[in-house]
Amino acid sequence: MARKLNIDGDGQGDLGGHGGEMRAVLVYQRQSYDFWRSHLGRDDLEYGQFGENFTVDGLTDDEVHIGDRYRIGEAEFEVSQPRVTCYRVGMRLGEPRLPSLLVAHHRPGFYLRVITEGPVRAGDEIARTRVGRHRMSVAAIDALLYLPDRDVGRLREAVDIPALSQGWQGSFRELLDAVEHPAPAGSDSGRWTGFRPLRVSRIVSESATVSSIHLAADDGAPLASPEPGQYLTLRLADAADPPPVRTYSLSSAPSDAEYRISVKREAHGVASTYLHARLRVGDTVEAAAPRGDFFLSPEDHEAAPVLLLSAGVGVTPVLAMLHALAARRSRREIWWLHTARSATEHAFAVEAHQLLDGLDGSHEHVYYTAATGRLDHDTLAALGLPVHATAYLCGPGPFMTAMRDALVRIGLDPARIHTELFGALPPINPGLTGADAPAPHQPPGATGTGPRVTFARSGLTVPWRDDRASVLELAEACDVPTRWSCRTGVCHTCQTPVLSGTVRYGPDPLEPPSPGTALVCCARPVTDLVLDL
Repeated sequence: MARKLNIDGDGQGDLGGHGGEMRAVLVYQRQSYDFWRSHLGRDDLEYGQFGENFTVDGLTDDEVHIGDRYRIGEAEFEVSQPRVTCYRVGMRLGEPRLPSLLVAHHRPGFYLRVITEGPVRAGDEIARTRVGRHRMSVAAIDALLYLPDRDVGRLREAVDIPALSQGWQGSFRELLDAVEHPAPAGSDSGRWTGFRPLRVSRIVSESATVSSIHLAADDGAPLASPEPGQYLTLRLADAADPPPVRTYSLSSAPSDAEYRISVKREAHGVASTYLHARLRVGDTVEAAAPRGDFFLSPEDHEAAPVLLLSAGVGVTPVLAMLHALAARRSRREIWWLHTARSATEHAFAVEAHQLLDGLDGSHEHVYYTAATGRLDHDTLAALGLPVHATAYLCGPGPFMTAMRDALVRIGLDPARIHTELFGALPPINPGLTGADAPAPHQPPGATGTGPRVTFARSGLTVPWRDDRASVLELAEACDVPTRWSCRTGVCHTCQTPVLSGTVRYGPDPLEPPSPGTALVCCARPVTDLVLDL
């Protein structure tokens, strides 16, 4: 029986990376099995090993279109997207190259959405009842996302296919937007590669738990001017051995003369304890250039109302955005919503109030959880927030989830809600529910002698051991949180900045990463990874 979410008795075993209405039924072809038996020199490939629900004769990926509909038995189906091959298929077949091979040879297979539920039997004929808009084949759509040299006209057609799943449509919109709105020339002016020394020029106490550290170039040269909301990555050589690597949001107006980071002291934090207790004016720290995708969009400066919503030390990146808006004397409607445990732990209260006081049309709301409880949907709904606002949220994971859901319920467009997490995300391990996750720790066994791998948000640095198969395996051995990369089902190849060092690949990526980045674990990324090579 084919149902809206799966086939009776043959449901998805891994709902963290598969499943849902747009991925109810997976299809693979006997012709592709024949190809792989020949190409890989394997005689042990049996139907079902690629994880499909239906093994079919015909319906090859280069002849089936996204949006095609098929009658099989008494059910009707619609082609919704190519299959995104996760690492498990490669593990099952003992072929780690398989995800890239499926794309390179245009044989990914595809998913069906169930239009009409009904019984289906082996041997049923398959009849096409409708052809998808623009006649873009599964293989063509797959190549358009994952291979280089994309045709802009085809990208426009892809976002115009209503049957294509929202995850894939969103990916194509991002690619199209990057082509139509390229980054301005000179946007990387002043940036540097690797780590460079920065000198501590000032240290300022902002609250009972937060201190700001002002950093200038050790040689007096201009710094790279960051976007409001970006962060610095620091390597603290004097804090511990090996040196901890941490990221901290920049909390002041963008400047090429001085940076300001604001750090909350954690009871057992090696890096924060060093910065609060041992660091002195005149000391130096090593820093990578500012980076990060959470920042006030340049084209958004004078557009819709802006909502800056934060909790605790999560105020730092949105405070930088407020500084930028104040420096431009922005005329847009600005809503400032912040929550802290108490007034004594409320950092930047006076600074934010003064900035808002100088802006026409600003709204300021501060909540102390010790006195009034946590922000929730009802509190936000009572404020009368403009539903056409662009929102920027930063704080702990549970706060972020609750606030984003509340804003969507109020009526804000999810695409206009931008988030930055403080702290590691909780893990998503499909099939394992209700289990208590231990704190991240050193892995069992002998200590490695290779490059240091730092899980920055988890505060853990581990020397690499050559018998490790992947960074993912190392993370799981350390109980570092790992998550599926995309709730919509499109698993992008994960690009992460290269702070220093070089990277070699095996096999080579189908599409090289952007300059200054590396590809790390395309299926299930670690949320807080820094490789110190």
